[in-house]
Parts: sequence; structure tokens; C-alpha cells
Amino acid sequence: MFHNEIVAYEIGEKPDKELVQRTFQKAFRKRKDVTGVVVHSNRGAPYMSPLYHDMLPKVGARISMFRGGNCYDNASIESFFSHLKTEGLYPYSIRTLAEAQKRMERYIRFYNNKRP
Repeated sequence: MFHNEIVAYEIGEKPDKELVQRTFQKAFRKRKDVTGVVVHSNRGAPYMSPLYHDMLPKVGARISMFRGGNCYDNASIESFFSHLKTEGLYPYSIRTLAEAQKRMERYIRFYNNKRP
């Protein structure tokens, strides 16, 4: 991924604000000081909620949302998700969220440490 990047994720049946909050709490446990970290997200409903907009500034993180119509804003993360899906998920017959979680964790370790 990128230098000084925090990778944390949670999976669920739908992307809601509670899922987003759990994901960030997990990231904050990994990296205690997130002062100045820029969190880049889309403008989906979970990221427009007051919960999201209150949570990040309280820990010193900055919110950055992609600008509609500017494909370069999300290019790096979209590229990563494309690789995650085509290399880490699609080749396998995944039946449960727990299995998907395990596959994603395995792929992220591979992506960060071994992938050329």
C-alpha cells in the first residue's frame, strides 16, 4: 500500500455507519496517534453521517472526500480493491463472511509484504 498507511477493515452485509465506525476504531487501535492522518472516502451515506464527521476530528484525523467526476481521487484505492477481488477473492469459493474476512486478511498481508 502506501507509506504510513493504516489498513483496517470490517465486513458486513451492508455498509452502514456502525460498520464504518467499527472499522475506524480498529484502525485507531493499530495506530495510536492518528494526528494529521488524511482519511479519504467516497460520499456514500455512511461517510456523510454526523457520526463519521464527529469521530475523525476528535482523534486529530482529517476528512477528505473524493470530488464527484474526478476519477483520479479514488484511483489508488480502486486499483487495490480490483486486485483484492481478482487475486484474493474471486479464485475461491467463499461461502461465509468469516471466510471472506480471512481471505482478505491473507491477501492484504501478501499485498503489503510479498507482492512485487
